[in-house]
Amino acid sequence: MAETLLEIRGLHVEANDREILKGLDLTVHKGEVHVLLGPNGAGKSTLVNTIMGHPQYHVTDGQIFFEGEDITAAKTDERARRGLFLSFQSPEEIPGVSVENFLRTSYGAITKKPVKIFAFKKELAATMEELKMDKSYAERGLNVGFSGGEKKKNEILQMLMLHPKLAILDETDSGLDVDAVKIVSQGVEKFKNAENGLLIITHNTKILEFVDVTAAHVLVDGRIVRSGDRSLIDEINASGFTGLQGAAV
Repeated sequence: MAETLLEIRGLHVEANDREILKGLDLTVHKGEVHVLLGPNGAGKSTLVNTIMGHPQYHVTDGQIFFEGEDITAAKTDERARRGLFLSFQSPEEIPGVSVENFLRTSYGAITKKPVKIFAFKKELAATMEELKMDKSYAERGLNVGFSGGEKKKNEILQMLMLHPKLAILDETDSGLDVDAVKIVSQGVEKFKNAENGLLIITHNTKILEFVDVTAAHVLVDGRIVRSGDRSLIDEINASGFTGLQGAAV
């Protein structure tokens, strides 16, 4: 069996004095693409923020392991250096910091190695071309004045340039037109290999038409109530989440 990247055991999480995750288990191995589906308020964003160590979310029970190491109490920057990456649902604008400088600084912070400028610029230009991004955006402030689609492409650009071990995409496809969804999904396929993994959170399963999915999970009321293969996605598309409350995994 492939080596385990992420293992979540019996995770309970609170925010604002309310329990949101209620005993969640999930395992992602190298080379796998997992999809997390669920109605609004099910706890999907809570899960991804907890995996990344957001201080607003408090683990009251359970553990999070990454490559066999317990990271439940690790800080966000440590998790990023270990190889975790989160693509935000609503990326922030950061004036005064160009896309290229942000990526170069982030890459150096993660690898703790000097960045070879010429090679980095060459890879950045090639990756932007693949994502059909105007190369001039490399010199623009991070997400400043970007359209919704451009911001989402920029998130995929970061994923491809930073080479994380596990990429978590939180509603990256929301608000995208059909062409942009195809470009983003192509970026996902380019990223995927036998040594890394993906966890995709989505409402719009259009992006999944172009992605080779290993497993799908349905999150309802803070618990994964159903897991299966790609056919589960088709079932949800046909019937929605009705009737899944209280179902067994």
